[in-house]
Amino acid sequence: MSDLFNGNGYPPHAAEDPVESSSLHGDGRPPSEEYFEQPPLPSRRTTRVSKRVRKRRRTLAFFVILALFAVVVFFVVQTVKPMLGGFSASDYPGPGTGTVELVVQDGATARSVAAELRTQDIVASEQAFLDALSAAKGAASLQPGTFNMRKQMKATDAVGVLLAGDPSKVHYAAVAQNLRIGEVLEVLAKSTSIPLAQFTALANSPAQFGLPVQAKTLEGYLSPGEYRFAVELDAKGILTQMVEGTKKNLVSVGVSDPAEQFRVLTIASIIEFEGNTANYAKISGAIENRINNPNGETGGRLESDATVAYGLGIKSYNISDAQKADKTNPYNTFANAGLPIGPIGSPGLEAIRAAAHPEANPYYFWVTVNLKTGETLYATTYAQHLQNVAKYTAWCAANAGECK
Repeated sequence: MSDLFNGNGYPPHAAEDPVESSSLHGDGRPPSEEYFEQPPLPSRRTTRVSKRVRKRRRTLAFFVILALFAVVVFFVVQTVKPMLGGFSASDYPGPGTGTVELVVQDGATARSVAAELRTQDIVASEQAFLDALSAAKGAASLQPGTFNMRKQMKATDAVGVLLAGDPSKVHYAAVAQNLRIGEVLEVLAKSTSIPLAQFTALANSPAQFGLPVQAKTLEGYLSPGEYRFAVELDAKGILTQMVEGTKKNLVSVGVSDPAEQFRVLTIASIIEFEGNTANYAKISGAIENRINNPNGETGGRLESDATVAYGLGIKSYNISDAQKADKTNPYNTFANAGLPIGPIGSPGLEAIRAAAHPEANPYYFWVTVNLKTGETLYATTYAQHLQNVAKYTAWCAANAGECK
């Protein structure tokens, strides 16, 4: 018996090599191992690849979220932007047209006033008005009342009107450019209820306003614009304010000598009747060419229809040969060389600037060939000028009644 069994009770062969029993699988594993088999551990290369894949996925997810956020922001901005009038509040350039009454009710807020201004097309946007009001620190200064406004005003101008206070305490007067002195005085008399005779007497005494001896009246010195004169101002106070406005414009363009101011105003007043803002400086240069070259084709003569018409007391583009030959008219620049004896209207700042700083050019002649658009043609010789005049004549023939 001892030959068949070892001391542990196993047969000798089983004790020495138990795994080779008949119960083993063909691959050498005992039956129990199939229930406890573990997957192989990943290699370092596999781990690195997995990390890169996860990182790429996270990056892709981040950009997807960022793109979605940008889309949301875009649509929110497009939705809110119209309500804000854009990030840059739209505004009219002014000064506006026509007249409209704005009623500010007692207890009205800045925003309610802004809404009413926009509804009546007085300002381009509520925000433009609110920004201008904030800049003027006037939100708390709005007063109830009925205000004379214009359509499509610049927001700052609208604020200025409303902050002027009770409209019953001011006289509103709108003095347009190109008005002659008689027309300006009529506007002032009508706006203030001060007798026209008082304005006329003062206008014929320019020395009272510190003007040079060349000035025979206040013609040219009554600055155009919109005025709100305090009701306590008399005729002299009103005219003084307007004259000071013109002097301020002259100084702003570098003209301070009184005699030179008179000369610049004379040229500026002619420029306003002869052209428009786009060609003021060019016409100013042509005027200088004429009056400073007595040996030129024009013999130093300005030859402006507007000056002749002023001297005749009429308004017309059609001046007869007889009227052009009349040397007794001191404003006749066909018969008399150089500038007329004074301004022929009340020029604004842009015309004054052009007269003070004329454009250097070779032109001696100009003619407006379209009175509706202001299209003006220039020439260096009289022959070229006649060709341009023919275009003006043709335009007049095609637009009956426009060239009176």
